[in-house]
Amino acid sequence: MTLPADAHGVYVIAPTPFHPDGRVDDGSIDRMTDFFVQAGVTGITVLGQLGEAPKMTHEESVAIVRRVTARVRVPVVVGVSAPGFAAMRALTQDAMAAGASAVMIAPPNTLRTDDAIAGYYRQASEAIGSDVPFVIQDYPLTFSVQMAPAVIRRIVQENPACAMLKHEDWPGLDKISQLRAWERDGSMRHLPILTGNNALFLDFEMERGADGANTGYCFPDMLVDVVRLSRDGRRDDAHDLFDAHLPLIRYEQQPGPGLAVRKYVLMRRGIIASDALRKPGAALSAVARAEVDYLLARLARTDPRARV
Repeated sequence: MTLPADAHGVYVIAPTPFHPDGRVDDGSIDRMTDFFVQAGVTGITVLGQLGEAPKMTHEESVAIVRRVTARVRVPVVVGVSAPGFAAMRALTQDAMAAGASAVMIAPPNTLRTDDAIAGYYRQASEAIGSDVPFVIQDYPLTFSVQMAPAVIRRIVQENPACAMLKHEDWPGLDKISQLRAWERDGSMRHLPILTGNNALFLDFEMERGADGANTGYCFPDMLVDVVRLSRDGRRDDAHDLFDAHLPLIRYEQQPGPGLAVRKYVLMRRGIIASDALRKPGAALSAVARAEVDYLLARLARTDPRARV
């Protein structure tokens, strides 16, 4: 399935379920994938930063892509970021052959100038194949690479295969506004913008012109609802629902333990069997689990999906 030119909605970032001994949990992958589709997501991203991709072998990564693409009828985006283009090319070729719709590329943290950033994406597209659709991951808080709006426009102009922006700058609302202004005046072609950062600013990002979310918050079904309400013009309803989840979103956004929080809640919801992270990675402390349980209990007062 190809990545649509008007990609929108929720492209959920899938965590990788593991057994407590570190083996990939295929049964949980199937159950999680089915849940995502039933929740109404319009796409799935696998092997992202919070999919623990760097901890997996090439063979494990390709097997996950094959398993997910065989089970869904929505676009699947595959994270292929790597220190060198040889590994990126190899995973891209195998992922696309397995049915992926596009790949996601994050910039290496050595890029410091606009020319270097634009040049990197041009070379990356050449390396993986100029016909392979790719997603820009703009996440300076993790990758320490600052992409000004003009750099993103330049990447889009120079690379016809650039198919989507995963916008995770913070603060970044004005960046969305600027990109949409250029689209309106004709100086930049349309580019779907889906936002990350655990959806921490999704309510206002939608109002600035984002097309949806590309993140992995433990209630993707809520993200689907917020995006739908926003697109339908039901502003207060969208904000009310979003605000109810904000304490848990904030808690899950913590650098370090955030993924463990996400997996713990997905386990509590019966979506995955274990909240195990592959090593290196630490489990939540008993105190942290109690805090998450408290947040879920509070959330359940307004959203019954949190009654787990």
